[in-house]
Amino acid sequence: MKRITNIAILGSTGSIGRSSLDVIEALPDRFRITYLTAHRNIDLLSEQTRRFQPHGVVVRDEAHAQRLRSQVNSSTEVLSGEDALLDIVSRPDVDLVISALVGFAGLRPTLRAIEAGKDIALANKETLVVGGALIMEKVRAHGVHLLPIDSEHSAILQCLQGEDIRSVGRLILTASGGPFLNLSHEEICRVTPGQALKHPTWSMGSKITIDSATLMNKGLEVIEAHWLFGLPSDRIEVIVHPQSIIHSMVEFVDGSVKAQLGIPDMKLPIQYALTYPERPPSMFKRVDFSEIARLTFQKPDMERFPCLSLAYRVLQEGGTAPAVLNAANEAAVQLFLEERIPFTGIPEMIADALDAIPAESELTLDAILRADRDARTFVAHHTVLHTH
Repeated sequence: MKRITNIAILGSTGSIGRSSLDVIEALPDRFRITYLTAHRNIDLLSEQTRRFQPHGVVVRDEAHAQRLRSQVNSSTEVLSGEDALLDIVSRPDVDLVISALVGFAGLRPTLRAIEAGKDIALANKETLVVGGALIMEKVRAHGVHLLPIDSEHSAILQCLQGEDIRSVGRLILTASGGPFLNLSHEEICRVTPGQALKHPTWSMGSKITIDSATLMNKGLEVIEAHWLFGLPSDRIEVIVHPQSIIHSMVEFVDGSVKAQLGIPDMKLPIQYALTYPERPPSMFKRVDFSEIARLTFQKPDMERFPCLSLAYRVLQEGGTAPAVLNAANEAAVQLFLEERIPFTGIPEMIADALDAIPAESELTLDAILRADRDARTFVAHHTVLHTH
């Protein structure tokens, strides 16, 4: 009989967290939820807590914790703040952590979980973007498994099963192209947050949806793929595939290409990460090839979508350059959502931050935190200068 795996979900009220709970609920003989965390969606977290009866939950601050305590069973421990996040991922009643927090906030708790010997199912790509060398060093040192939840990296992992990494010629990440794929530069300059949040194929949170519209999401995935699979940037390519049926491909040195296909639904890569290397049956919707009129592909336009080229730039530079890129992007995306800068201001802010903030070559946690802080300060100051 299989041992039940105890799981903590960081970010249980987000789209990945909600899908993860659906997957786990369908496999009750394999998984048990011991901890849930959320930022401020207390009503949904309360519902999840009643449904799964975890040992504990963590929220942003004590005010949110007090509100939650009034809604859930007293047997569930309710904690608040980052220290509580770092505590619960280290506890003995956690075997695996689903890291699904948004942005830079996922770095420290994921790092702490690895140091505590917990396996990681990683949806928070920013963790590897800003701290790739440090994270992978800790993964090796502590002998844990780090499995990707991103559909693109899950696809590559699936294509590599049974293969020698030395036989890989290149990794090909597919991109939907976002909602502005066919707009001119002039039209892109005028897009609004409302337009940018209407993704053609995926339902995601606001930050990742904007990243998809700028192609920064694909740039972050290129960096993530470098750390997960150990290939240099010149052997990681991006191809735009609007139908999002092929989730990514691997080309081998003999010219053969393997692809992983599926409908756009995160439940399949989540289940693969949680049950790897097994494939238990599921009720997920299947691809109906008779309904697919065509699968199309095109090269990404890096002039109209410069965020992708900026990601390749920082991967070449190394050190803390990716941390600067990530922080500047997070800050600029928020400014765009608040309608304080135009859509094209996002890559401009990032490029300016990269030019202004020298990258540190030695990648320590303190260096990453400095780079993150400096980039956010730069963007905030830059915005004030431009609006006054």
